[in-house]
Amino acid sequence: MSATMTRADLSESVYQEVGLSRNDSAALVETILNEISEALVRGESVKLSSFGSFSVRQKGRRIGRNPKTGDEVPILPRKVLVFRASHVLKNKINRALTKAAAAKSGGGTSPAPGTPPAAPGPKP
Repeated sequence: MSATMTRADLSESVYQEVGLSRNDSAALVETILNEISEALVRGESVKLSSFGSFSVRQKGRRIGRNPKTGDEVPILPRKVLVFRASHVLKNKINRALTKAAAAKSGGGTSPAPGTPPAAPGPKP
C-alpha cells in the first residue's frame, strides 16, 4: 500500500491528538513547516530528536552524460537537501517491516534485534 501523508493529514492528526481546533491545528503545522524551511534556507541544520536531521549540502560542478545521446553535459553547482533518519526511526521502520513480513508468511520468524521476548501465554 502506497499512501502519502499530506499537510491536511498532519493537521488532522494534531486536531485528533492535541485537541486544538482544526484551524489552530492547521496553523500550527504550517508554522512548524515554515520554521523548518526558513532554517534550511539560512543554511542551518534541523534536528528532530528520534526522527532525523535535515541539512543543505553544496554539490560542486561536474560533467554528466545525456543518456539518450551520450553527449557530455556540464552540471552546474547546486545545493541539495539531505535527510538522515535517526536510529530510532530506522529501527521503528525495520520492526514494522519485520512484523508485516511475519504476518504475511504466517509467523514463525524471530523478533527484530532489540525486541523483548514475548511473554508466554496461558497453557491449554
